Amino acid sequence: MTDLGKRRVPQLFAGLVLYGISMALMVESALGLNPWDVFHQGVSEVTGLSFGVVVLLTGVPVLLLWIPLRQKPGFGTIANLVVIGPVADAALAVLSPGPNLAARIGYLVAGVLLNGVATGMYIGARLGPGPRDGLMTGIVQRFPRLSIRVVRTAIELGVLTIGFLLGGTFGVGTIVYAVAIGPLAQFFLPMFTIRPAPAPEIHVGQSER
Repeated sequence: MTDLGKRRVPQLFAGLVLYGISMALMVESALGLNPWDVFHQGVSEVTGLSFGVVVLLTGVPVLLLWIPLRQKPGFGTIANLVVIGPVADAALAVLSPGPNLAARIGYLVAGVLLNGVATGMYIGARLGPGPRDGLMTGIVQRFPRLSIRVVRTAIELGVLTIGFLLGGTFGVGTIVYAVAIGPLAQFFLPMFTIRPAPAPEIHVGQSER
């Protein structure tokens, strides 16, 4: 494995683990989840499956939707699929619900901030988008007249509505996440983006010594 790969893979998995923990913090805050997690929680309430298992299982049909969009998963895509859900369940098993409003607000703030860091880390590793992110970008590439903003809004409103109707938690945390995650990701992504090493310069006419 190259030095570049030795950096990218650990960063990818660190980001995915932190992402799963951030999800658990927001769940235990009971103040609202991001749109996809409202959906995951709603399905969990109806089926009796754990939150993390629903996260994992939901990723499978989403990934299958990549096929007609001609998207190809990367190593990071598969890692995203199998890591985040189990980590979220493990974190939920350790965390206790916030005992009061102050603690719940602390969980929410920590969860949103950690999610921003984790997003910068796993995307910055440049090993492939997650299933849900890839669905959004795949639709935009397949239908270039659609903007990322329109596609993302449509998808997230859809899963948010379904999740809320199934019993997922929509609240102030949902709004805080929607407002904060873009600026946070924009702030942290440059810090963690691993770029290819520059090619060595070749000087025409330079002789070896």
